[in-house]
Amino acid sequence: MGNDQAEGAIGGKMRIPVFVSSPTKLNDQQEKSRGVVLEILNELQLEPRALGRSDYPKDVPLKEVYAIARHCHGGVILGYEQFVATSGIWKRGTAEEIKVSRSGSVSFPTPWNQLKAGILFGLRLPLLIFRERDVFGGVFDVGTTEVFVHETPPDNPTQSQRGEIKEVFLKWYSQVSRNYYAD
Repeated sequence: MGNDQAEGAIGGKMRIPVFVSSPTKLNDQQEKSRGVVLEILNELQLEPRALGRSDYPKDVPLKEVYAIARHCHGGVILGYEQFVATSGIWKRGTAEEIKVSRSGSVSFPTPWNQLKAGILFGLRLPLLIFRERDVFGGVFDVGTTEVFVHETPPDNPTQSQRGEIKEVFLKWYSQVSRNYYAD
């Protein structure tokens, strides 16, 4: 697949498959933000593929993620908050020990974001990484990958915000398209 964009069975053009890593369970605001991402992918004729959403496992989940990712030409990582800690200690007993106090909190994405990003990175697929404001760690840290980490789209973006978000997608899309047609 790849050289010429073939006509689909229903008469539409085939869409380029891209892997989308997002938690299955999202709050309303997160779900709307994810919807903005999916709308833009659709506008760009990209087909979002995700374990538990478009594809359902026949084998253990990690093998399925790899199998799906091998057939994709890019990846989107959506780092939505899944766990919040209001107290704790980072790197306990080291010189870099940091205490999380009651006045602050630390947000974590699903660990599956990290696993999926690693698989996609290992497959050398173009990545587009988003994270909620307070989410960090691993691929969501600046400088971990060659990829700029963007804030997740607002759940109801203004026309101007949507245009800015689409510009980010268009830059990534050029890499995805080049990857697809190189096959």
